[in-house]
Amino acid sequence: MKQLLFTICLCIGFNFATAQNLPENPDPGKCYVKCITKDEFNEVSETVQVYPAYTSLEVVPATYKTVTEEVLVKEASKKYTYVPATYETVEVPYTKKEGRTDLAVVPASFGSDSRTYEIAPKTSGWEYKQLEDCNSPNKEDCVAACFVEYPAQFANLTFTTLVSDATTTSVSIDGQNATYKKRVIKTPARMEEITIPAEYATITRQVLDTPASTRSNTVAARSETITRTVLTKKGGITSWEEIDCELLTATPLPIFYETASARLTAASKKVIDERLLPILNDKPVNIEIMSHTDARGNDNYNMSLSQQRANSVVNYLVSKGVSRSRLSAKGYGESRLVNRCSNGVDCSQNEHQRNRRTEFRVLNN
Repeated sequence: MKQLLFTICLCIGFNFATAQNLPENPDPGKCYVKCITKDEFNEVSETVQVYPAYTSLEVVPATYKTVTEEVLVKEASKKYTYVPATYETVEVPYTKKEGRTDLAVVPASFGSDSRTYEIAPKTSGWEYKQLEDCNSPNKEDCVAACFVEYPAQFANLTFTTLVSDATTTSVSIDGQNATYKKRVIKTPARMEEITIPAEYATITRQVLDTPASTRSNTVAARSETITRTVLTKKGGITSWEEIDCELLTATPLPIFYETASARLTAASKKVIDERLLPILNDKPVNIEIMSHTDARGNDNYNMSLSQQRANSVVNYLVSKGVSRSRLSAKGYGESRLVNRCSNGVDCSQNEHQRNRRTEFRVLNN
């Protein structure tokens, strides 16, 4: 937005200051600019949980151990001399592997939610507008004050919620059965009795050593940090600051750039430190930076290059701690030549140098 420049040059006999709300007890021949304090803002960081903490479960399988047992595979019997005993073979069942109960994990389930945060507050303030086609000789009659409001800004943040935590269910695993063969007496011997000893065999089997269990792991919550801009101090306070009258018009600065570049040289930065920073640090005034080129080269390129060079000065001042709201940058290209050296006119290097300039002036808030 182009800022309106109010300049008050006071001379002896100036008798309507009170009626115009101008500075009291002004010095003759002095110039003043009207300063309106800006709204002050601050960035606030806030941590928001976007994923909840939960517990996950891990199943530890059951373990077995192997045992060895001696089993009877043939019973003792008696034998008779004349009629031997007869046998038959049968299968005897046994548990080869005992059954168990396993645990299955039912994972945690999640949902989603969202919340709206105010990231920039509602602001308002006075803005001055220069009326067009105003024929009054009094410049105060050509200015309109508008009260402008800017709505608050909001952002929507989506985050995950825990619906149900992880659980387990029991799963039964059947054991394994097997059989071994055994000979049993079908008919005993008759007559002479002879004792036949029993026979044994060794078998191995797996028995449950430790049952299945679960092991829990805690997963930490995740958070994100959002940044909001909040109004810390309301502006709008008006004051008049005495200023050097020469600073109200375009004042040239010996600022130089690299060829066809907007990069500031070390010497140019020193000029800014010595000429512009003291003014901005001493008084709460605004400054406009105006950059110009000579007529050589493409007109559109010169306009773009001059804007980049003006921006470079503003960016350097911001890096020195000056609020960007107090600065404006305008590139004029070759539209405001100070001599006859326009397109197609043969001029010396010194004449072209006069057009390659950077200027500044103090603006009214």
